[in-house]
Amino acid sequence: MKGTQLGEFEELVLLITGVLYPDAYGVSIAKELETQTGRKAAIGAIHAALVRLEEKGFLQSELKPGSGARGGRPKKIFSITSEGKAAIAKSKEIRNSLWDQIPAPVLKGLNYAYVIK
Repeated sequence: MKGTQLGEFEELVLLITGVLYPDAYGVSIAKELETQTGRKAAIGAIHAALVRLEEKGFLQSELKPGSGARGGRPKKIFSITSEGKAAIAKSKEIRNSLWDQIPAPVLKGLNYAYVIK
């Protein structure tokens, strides 16, 4: 297993894989990434992140039979492993802890109602 640190893009891909369960594959992840974040990513970048996440043990994949729409080609479906779940839980814990430590004057003026204490 490679290193266990999550980059920001990898974290987004991992989270979106969870959102799309049980039908997370490269193209669906790219579309959902744009829908959820407004951020476009090349399919090659998505596939590279999926490979890295699988190498780290955060994702697993399986080939599903192809459909007529894909010319019968199989589709590689991804799901989050227990290690991946632990990684996103730890990431959320760290981010929440950091947000909780920011003094209220620093947050003043932000339009995020959930941020203001």
